[in-house]
Parts: sequence; C-alpha cells; structure tokens
Amino acid sequence: MSALVAGIDGGQSSTVAAIGDETGRVLGRGSAGPADEIGQGSESTRLRDALRGALDAARRAASLPESARFDAIVAGISGYDGRVYGRAPELPSDRIVLLHDTSIAHAGALGGRAGVIAIAGTGSVVYGRDDRGGSCTLGGWGYLFGDEGSAFGIARDSLAMLMRAQDEGDASLEEASRAARAYFGAESLRALVHAVYKGGIARDRLASFAREAMKSDAFAAVVDRGASRLATLIGAAIAAGAPARVSLIGGVFADAAFRDRVERALRDAHPGAEIVPTRYEPECGALLLAYREAGLAVEELR
Repeated sequence: MSALVAGIDGGQSSTVAAIGDETGRVLGRGSAGPADEIGQGSESTRLRDALRGALDAARRAASLPESARFDAIVAGISGYDGRVYGRAPELPSDRIVLLHDTSIAHAGALGGRAGVIAIAGTGSVVYGRDDRGGSCTLGGWGYLFGDEGSAFGIARDSLAMLMRAQDEGDASLEEASRAARAYFGAESLRALVHAVYKGGIARDRLASFAREAMKSDAFAAVVDRGASRLATLIGAAIAAGAPARVSLIGGVFADAAFRDRVERALRDAHPGAEIVPTRYEPECGALLLAYREAGLAVEELR
C-alpha cells in the first residue's frame, strides 16, 4: 500500500477528516461530532471520539481496511492551547500533530504558502505566517474582549448602541430598536438582555442578528468599525513580516458590502496587497501539513 496521510478539522459544531495518498490524491472524507474541549473535564472523550470518528468515516469512504495506518496525521482543533484536557486521541499513526485550527485554515486557504488569513464568522481572528515559518495571531480575544468584525461583535455592538440610545433618550434609533426586539421576540431591550444572560438566547443566535444589522443604515458605523479593525489587524500581520497575500474566510465576508469595506481599507493602507480566493477547506490544509510532517513533497491536492 502507498503512503497514507490524514488531515482533520476539529470544530465546535462538527469534525471533518480527509485522507490522501502519496501523490496528493484525496481518497476520502468523513465527518463526526464536535471536537472542541470547551467546558470538558479530564474524563471527557469528546475530542478523542470526534477525531477517531471522522477519520474512520473517511477511511470507509476511501475503501481502506480497518488496519490501515498513516504516515502522519495532523489535526487542527478549535480552541486548542497546547494540551488535551480530556482523554488523549487514539489514532493509527506514530506521527500525530495537534494544532490550533487557525493553522490549518491558513494552510488550506493559501495552499500552504505564507501570507495572512482573516477569519470572520461567529468570532474573528487574523493569522499570519512568514516565509521562514514564523507566525503571529492578532485579535481572536473572544466574545467578551474582542471579536471585532465578527458576526457576534457586530450584533453585540449594534445592540449596545440601541441600549445607549435608550438611556440617553435618543428617539432616532427607535425604529431600529423595534426591529431588533421583534427579531428576538423580546418585549423590551431589557428583556432581551435578561434572555441573553440567562441562556435563553444562545451566542450563535445573538450573532445571527449581524445579518440584519449589516442591512440597516442605523448600524453602518458599527459595521464600518468592524471592517476597519479587521483591515488594521491584517495590516499588522503584514508589518510583522507576513507577505501581503491575504485570504478572507468566514460567513461575514459573504456580505459583499462588508468584504468590499475590508478590501478597500486594506488596499488604502497596503496598495500592493493581493487578496486571493480561498484554495482549500481547513481539513485539506491539515492534509497539506500532514504531507510535510511525513516528509512527502506534495504541494497540490487532487
């Protein structure tokens, strides 16, 4: 049997694995449940089960036997900080590498090349890697302390603006306030706040309000600040040594106006910046890193 490698993207909602042969051909993909260890204790099997479940599903899709072993497995895990809090992964390889998931998203988006990625989904983070392998992470401070330009950040700051307006007796945002209350089915802004703090409105549900906020002129300043902040962080990664090759990833960038704001702000500050489309999904980024880990000269997947 030829050499086999695997890449795994362990996320907060699902886990996806991809298996490749020594030529760069993707043989199969598979998925399983969430892999992050947020709130998990020492007896948790969440990470172990998700990684093995996704890999087994990919192995079956590739028509490989249960006895198949891999020259290298690289797994990017949401929230990974260098240690496993629950049960250790049990994977069929002597060379297993666990990374934060920004590393595999970067490798996938830029095809393993140096440059910068900005991820703006529910949260946000900017990650840059230079030609020597050095890296920097900017933003990514989470929903309490940052996440500017993310769906949660835009929703949080838009709703906070409505609350300040209410305190100050500013009636100019009353229509926007009514729309926000109707969106969440809340009788008042205070009822909305209580629902958030008591768990009645989950974080992803709150973040979903960003879609409405981005369509409203009332929140244009909030959206502009988020876009400007992301562009600033991308610029800081370039200043730190990453090539000005940039990929924009995540659901917030699906909004064409928001994406254009970020691109314009970035090009104003860095006229030579090259904004490139995302090349591969994160699990394929992990696969590219697994090839490197195994010492296989594969730069393209097919």
